[in-house]
Amino acid sequence: MVDKKIYKETEDKMKKVLDNLKSDLAAIRAGRASTALLDKISVDYYGVPTPVNQLATISVPEPRMILIQPWDVKTITSIEKAILKSDLGLTPTSDGKVIRLVLPELTMERRKELVKMAKKKAEDAKVVVRNIRRDTNELIKKMEKNGEISQDDSKRWQEEIQKLTDNYIEQIDKALTNKEKEIMEV
Repeated sequence: MVDKKIYKETEDKMKKVLDNLKSDLAAIRAGRASTALLDKISVDYYGVPTPVNQLATISVPEPRMILIQPWDVKTITSIEKAILKSDLGLTPTSDGKVIRLVLPELTMERRKELVKMAKKKAEDAKVVVRNIRRDTNELIKKMEKNGEISQDDSKRWQEEIQKLTDNYIEQIDKALTNKEKEIMEV
C-alpha cells in the first residue's frame, strides 16, 4: 500500500476535482429550474464580488421559474446585470422588489450544446485527475531514486495510484452520463 499520507493527499485532490465537476454540472440547466443555476454568478456589491445567494432569497415557485428576492432592493439592477452577463442565456424580469427568471423550453439544439458543454467540463476534470496521478507517480519515482523505497514498492504504489485514478475517472464518467440523461429528457 502506498504511504498513507501520499495516498490520502492524492485521493483528497481527486475528490476535490470530482466535487468541483459535480457543482459545475449542477450549474448547467437541464430544462427545469434549480437554484444551483445561480451558484456561479457573482454580483458587484459595493465593489466586492458577492455570490447572488448571499444577497437574496432564491426560490423555485414553479418548475421553470426562479424567483430572486434581494434583501437590499438597491441590488436588483446589479443582480440583473450579472445574470445578463452570465452564460445562462436568461433575461431577468423585475418588478422593483423581486427578479423572475423564466426558463424557456429547451430546444433539441440547445440540449446538444449543453451536453457538449458538460462533456468539456468532464474532460477537463479527467485531465486534472491524470495530472494529479502524474505528479504523484513522479514523487514515488523520486523516492525510489533517492533510495527511500524499493523498486518493487515503487511499482506497487504506482499501481495503487492507477487504481485510484481509474476509480475517479469512472465516477467522472458516471456524473457526466447522469447529466446527459437529465439534459436530454424531453
